Amino acid sequence: MKIITSKPACVWKSKTLLGEGTLWVKSLNSIFFVDIKKKKIFILNTKNKKKKIIKVNKEIGFLSHIRKNIFILGLKGELRIVDLKTKKKIKSIIIEKNKPLNRLNDGKTDPKGRLWFGSMDNLERNVENGSLYCLDNNFELTKVDNKYMITNGPAFIDAKNFFHTDSRKKIIYKIKIDNNLNIKRKKIFKKFSKSNGSPDGMTIDKYKNLWVCHFGGACISVFNKKGKKIHKINLLAKNVTNCTFGGKNTNELFVTTALKGMNNKEINKYRYSGSLFKIETNVKGLISKSFITNKF
Repeated sequence: MKIITSKPACVWKSKTLLGEGTLWVKSLNSIFFVDIKKKKIFILNTKNKKKKIIKVNKEIGFLSHIRKNIFILGLKGELRIVDLKTKKKIKSIIIEKNKPLNRLNDGKTDPKGRLWFGSMDNLERNVENGSLYCLDNNFELTKVDNKYMITNGPAFIDAKNFFHTDSRKKIIYKIKIDNNLNIKRKKIFKKFSKSNGSPDGMTIDKYKNLWVCHFGGACISVFNKKGKKIHKINLLAKNVTNCTFGGKNTNELFVTTALKGMNNKEINKYRYSGSLFKIETNVKGLISKSFITNKF
């Protein structure tokens, strides 16, 4: 099937320094995303077009929906469960207490409603201090993989197979796990060349094609199951960071971008950097499940 996409439309000139963590919540008709460095959560209700910004007290890499207004926030050194409406803190799970210079980066739920997320060195030094974690439905935390520089993704094919990225190494891995979260197979799915920028956030459509954001590459590439590039979307933003499908028919792609590291010349060239984009497609995406738990 040939993929057709609309011209990317800027739906929020949010001026994010490091936009990330796109999350579509159907029950709230809203797309959520974050600015890691400015410690902000952005909410756009696509039905009534209302916009809301919530400030948090730590750098935030992602958020995951549980139910109603209750979310898990992936913060620096902490997973925090909060009611975003009342601001009430429900639970806190400290992550990597022994690595104070790390922060959480990207996170997504798998088809079983478990939360997967990565950590990374917050100073972005060339050190393999990052790990990949899974938080199960009983709030049990498992370190699944390590030796990452900048963790990104993950994107799930099914409950046992997923893609995960090390952006600094410019590698997208394809990983297979067993029932006990042990890695059975890990292989390089794609390695980016220098001119392509770095693979960043990604998502999967219902045909299991992988949609990958290029940080520094001003585009999104779509790869089929065999790793062949089958489509490309150019954006007026240099650093394309994260994407997810959403909208009423799950055929709209929402995309975050970042101003981080750009000079004035680049900002003039890529004048919508730091904005949230929407792209209409002729394919439906796989929507992230809400985190499933019966703990509260």
